Amino acid sequence: MSALKATGLRWLWLAALIFVADIAIKSVVMDNMEYGWANRIEVLPFFNLLYVHNYGAAFSFLGDQSGWQRWLFTGIAFAVCAMLMVWMKRLPHSDKWNNIAYALIIGGAIGNVFDRIVHGFVVDYLDFYWGTYHWPAFNLADTAIVIGAGMVILDGFISKKPGTEA
Repeated sequence: MSALKATGLRWLWLAALIFVADIAIKSVVMDNMEYGWANRIEVLPFFNLLYVHNYGAAFSFLGDQSGWQRWLFTGIAFAVCAMLMVWMKRLPHSDKWNNIAYALIIGGAIGNVFDRIVHGFVVDYLDFYWGTYHWPAFNLADTAIVIGAGMVILDGFISKKPGTEA
């Protein structure tokens, strides 16, 4: 068995899949929807599709800054992805839970980094709401990052016996 297949890096196909799907969906949104909240498409009583730009990070954190945050968030994403890939290399490929979690985070992070580098902003298109309260708009990359991070957190609470794998 090759060194790649023996490690968690074998799961990077999932990161690539998330990246490609994220970029494809964002491309469809940008090409087929008009920008702005006023142009949203009502899908369900609690969900809209729309096309908006996020110049910041989660919840538009630092989105109102002059542009330096674009490079800060890009650098952080690359550093986190590198760290997660090192961890994946140290994990056996059979540790599915952690490798899937890391791959989801990497795929989502690279999807949003692509947007930041190419467009200068992240494309968001999912709008969930309750009554008049709207959750901040997000995208597939954000979803993958949150699911992956949730898996990492959940794994920290799971008691494992020495010598066992998830």
